[in-house]
Amino acid sequence: MKIGRTSASVFGLVGLAVLAPAHAYAQDSEDSATDSGVIIVTAQRRAEAQVDVPISITNLSSDALKTASVEQLADIGKVTPALRFDFAGGFFQPTIRGIGTAVATSGGGGNVGIYVDGFYSPNPLAADFDLISVESIQVLKGPQGTLFGRNTTGGAILVSTREPSTDANAIQGRVSYGRYNEFKAEQFSNYVISDRVAVSLESQYRRGDGWQHDISNNDKRVGDYENWSVRIGLKADLTDDVNVLLRYKHGKVDDPSPLLTSSYYSDEFGLGAPFGGVPGTYTTAKNEIASGSVPEFFRSNSDVVQVTIRADLGFADLTSYSQYRNEKVDSSLELDYSGLDIFQLGLPNNNDTWSQEFLLTSKAGTPLQWTAGLFYFENTDQYITDIDNFGNDPNSRIRLGGSSTTVRSYAAFLDATYEITPKLFVTGGLRYSYDKIDDAYYNTRFLAPTTITLPDGTVCTSTDGRIYIKDCDPDAVDFAKGDRLTPRVVIRYKPTDQTSIYASYTKGYKAAIIDVGGSCQNAPYVCSRVKPETINAFEVGAKYETYGLSLEAAGFYYDYKDLQVSIYEAGTARIVNAAKSEIYGLEGAARVKPTAGLELSAGASWVHARYKDFNNAPIYTPCADLDAATQAVCAANGISFLVLGQDLNNVTMQRTPEFTGFLAARYATEVGGGELALSGNLSYSSSFHFGPSGIQFKQGGYETLSLRAQWTAPSEHWYLAAYGNNVTNSRYLTQVQYSNFGIGANWSKPITYGVEAGFNF
Repeated sequence: MKIGRTSASVFGLVGLAVLAPAHAYAQDSEDSATDSGVIIVTAQRRAEAQVDVPISITNLSSDALKTASVEQLADIGKVTPALRFDFAGGFFQPTIRGIGTAVATSGGGGNVGIYVDGFYSPNPLAADFDLISVESIQVLKGPQGTLFGRNTTGGAILVSTREPSTDANAIQGRVSYGRYNEFKAEQFSNYVISDRVAVSLESQYRRGDGWQHDISNNDKRVGDYENWSVRIGLKADLTDDVNVLLRYKHGKVDDPSPLLTSSYYSDEFGLGAPFGGVPGTYTTAKNEIASGSVPEFFRSNSDVVQVTIRADLGFADLTSYSQYRNEKVDSSLELDYSGLDIFQLGLPNNNDTWSQEFLLTSKAGTPLQWTAGLFYFENTDQYITDIDNFGNDPNSRIRLGGSSTTVRSYAAFLDATYEITPKLFVTGGLRYSYDKIDDAYYNTRFLAPTTITLPDGTVCTSTDGRIYIKDCDPDAVDFAKGDRLTPRVVIRYKPTDQTSIYASYTKGYKAAIIDVGGSCQNAPYVCSRVKPETINAFEVGAKYETYGLSLEAAGFYYDYKDLQVSIYEAGTARIVNAAKSEIYGLEGAARVKPTAGLELSAGASWVHARYKDFNNAPIYTPCADLDAATQAVCAANGISFLVLGQDLNNVTMQRTPEFTGFLAARYATEVGGGELALSGNLSYSSSFHFGPSGIQFKQGGYETLSLRAQWTAPSEHWYLAAYGNNVTNSRYLTQVQYSNFGIGANWSKPITYGVEAGFNF
């Protein structure tokens, strides 16, 4: 079904007609609510009307998420212009306005901060998750270095969920069944213990059959998954002015689907299968894979403990966020993306995070509104690498190596808005951050008790198969230390109560990396000093909001330097800095309720993102295209592709479509005494490139359409619904995986549909 050109034309007209970076749906929650049509958000770490917040925000209510069939965090890209969620081998990586990362290495981290109920979630292996009891999601676009700190150069995603309440006992839930035997059940229950204490319990279970078939195993269906999680919460009002919220969550994931790839092919690049393609060992079909003797898998086990304490101090409100999270992952990745047993990488990961934040916010109603805070963050990630197909035996996993990094960050910040006149406001903010790396190490090959000699003659001795960077290369540790100031300046003019016009400057950074997962491990064993990314962002915008109508507009310009780019080679990911990039663009969105029961929304984003100067950019090149001597070296090492450097100027940035947009509609009317709601969401993306250089592995423009029909009983205690996702059956690349051994392709899921029933008491 070819509707891509029509979609692009429709979205182009929408983008020209109304330019706005955010859309907002009415909702009721503490972090994002409505009061007489005024939408309240917490993008500046304090509750304010969205029209008064000089930040580009996409604000999604639980109803908006349901309309677009958003089940997992990555799905919000369907209703958020300029946001993409990509993944590589289980690593989920959001990108906003071209700023994201493909870096998957120890001590790395993303460019878009993900916060759940105020707590930072740093692990890219846990960045995508099922959404249950969600009240709202706010996507903040542009650097958030002042209020949210390190690794938010692209922006931040704030997820708010339901808390225990002393209002009344309650239970709600839903079950659904769909194509490929997809079954999902979830519930949220609230129990009042006393007038000051309440407990909540939420749980979720999801399973399904795979939609792909393995040509190497009699076309057996592959990709079956099973995920579940449980979270318990306890909220107690200790006094009239102090309350505490304690939460514990445990979750398990068993889902190999992100790792199931066919071989990549395009007319421009050719075939990505090893050795030019051995018949019967590869497939380029969208619904097929060719697997080796060991099946791919991805399994995770997570535990999260969070404590939130809120206190009314009279002159201000104090909030304390204390968190510990442990995430364990075990996975097995086929790096040749074929049925040949060349190299299958085992990649277990252990991740420990501690964080503490104190947030002090002023009381509303005074000319000076301010937020101050202190933040501590500690994260230890350990990556273990194995050879999983050694001897072609599924049980013959042997240890290859690995790496680990402990990152610590300390920060203090202050952000304040002063009302100069009732129509003119100025905001200034500053954050001081200090980052350091402790206990970084890499493992010797096969944990051998060996010594490493650096080019300068330094001899590094392994301890239990570990080379500690602080002992071997202390200059690298010193390089990664550093302090940063990230300022923010905004001037806002408010001609009416419903309108705001603003101009802002913000600065952000992504912390330095010691490349223990790549260059440290390979001759000449010198750790690359991966410099921090820095961004200076300028934005002008306008917002208008009244009951039944919301319009916003923004234009932006980014000066983006020292991008951290990941290059996947033989079992490691080498990190380099791209010299400089320039990004500018326009965004638009609108929401209108033209008649009772009808709500229309639209959004569009145009992003011009270019690598201005990218010296030695990585280009994946088939060995067969090189000279005979090089081909012989490739054959001796069992590889089919080499990464060759090329100087590039003014080329498109990786994974950044120039145009993205959506159209959404919801119509509700009375039927049978209850409410019948019909809704749909059409999203579109123009073409872009997956390759790290920005010029390889192109995906053309595509669109997806979600539809939903729901009837709610007159009592509002239960409902029935039918839904369809990707009903146009668009088949597009969701990722291209690349290594020396092969180039793989992940394809979108075909059309899915199903039925759902829900209850609320």
